Amino acid sequence: MRFIVVLLLLTQSTFAQTKRARDLGLHIGVLPPGKWDAITDVPGVKVGHTTINQGDSVHTGVTAILPAGGNLFQQKVAAGIFVGNGFGKMTGSTQVMELGNIETPIVLTNTLSVATAIQAVVEYTLHQKGNEEVYSVNAVVGETNDVELNDIRGFHVHKEDVWNAIQSAKTGPVDEGCVGAGTGTTCFGFKGGIGTASRKLPVPVGGYTVGAIVQTNFGGVLEIDGVPVGKELGKFYLNDKLNNPVDGSCMMVIATDAPLDSRNLTRLAKRAFMGLAKTGGIASNGSGDYVIAFSTHDSTRVAYQPTGPAQMVEVLNNDATSPLFMAAIEATEEAIINSLLAAKTTKGNKFGTVEALPIDKVIPSLKKYNRLK
Repeated sequence: MRFIVVLLLLTQSTFAQTKRARDLGLHIGVLPPGKWDAITDVPGVKVGHTTINQGDSVHTGVTAILPAGGNLFQQKVAAGIFVGNGFGKMTGSTQVMELGNIETPIVLTNTLSVATAIQAVVEYTLHQKGNEEVYSVNAVVGETNDVELNDIRGFHVHKEDVWNAIQSAKTGPVDEGCVGAGTGTTCFGFKGGIGTASRKLPVPVGGYTVGAIVQTNFGGVLEIDGVPVGKELGKFYLNDKLNNPVDGSCMMVIATDAPLDSRNLTRLAKRAFMGLAKTGGIASNGSGDYVIAFSTHDSTRVAYQPTGPAQMVEVLNNDATSPLFMAAIEATEEAIINSLLAAKTTKGNKFGTVEALPIDKVIPSLKKYNRLK
């Protein structure tokens, strides 16, 4: 029997019980988070999950990020992509790089379910009202390989699962850890998953919001806010006693309400990769590490059927982007840590059990380095 749980958003009471960096008193960086400390703090952004668990052999799913409401194909959002290490898949990336916008929800899933997700996103777009005369759709789908905990060759993600994630997407607090596309992932040798965070800029530098959501499935030497946690736990890549897996992938999505064009969104995406590096990730040979960044600002939206040959666009100048870069680094770093803190020990069929990050052993290290407030 196939069990599907559509995990949308946590209720206020459930959310308060979730282990997150700030719940532990860990304040990464210097900028304050938004209300939810999530990518959904950026106005208009929604997230939905479909989580699939079946016994010990199937742990996988879908996460959908909707950059804006309404018909995204008819009113595209400005976007940029940065490839940190290209051993992976982000479909539609070349068109985003060429035209500077995205026209579909962003979907994350497992490696062998990318084709299914593409078909689902295309069908979803074609069936939207107003798209009756559309004959080409550039679906943006990213992935990580969850084979360690999932029967990936069984193709357990179906089109209906993708549609559920898209149609159930909402704003507000976002479920993290072993949900959606992060159900079967591993990170730094521990259970990985979905994580999110946000940063709010001071009003004198725009007051904009930057949010991040990540699908973590990579390795290296774990650091939490500069604390060498992996080293202190004796569990890290190239440890003489334990050669932890380092290959995997990390998908990172950055949203902002700042008026950025594709060029500066690409620059923003590059900074998110610095957030990954601050957690100890090394972008190994077999790791597919991709960042897609988009802006929800009205002036940067691109109409499918423009009313004239020119478009008036408001964009920040280069000198005004540095605060956003810093926000992207901090939000990505915290999102990755949140993915680890929220994940739970998961039993797999083929490669055994992947343990959750032992928070009780991590806290003493954080205290030793005076990181908890």
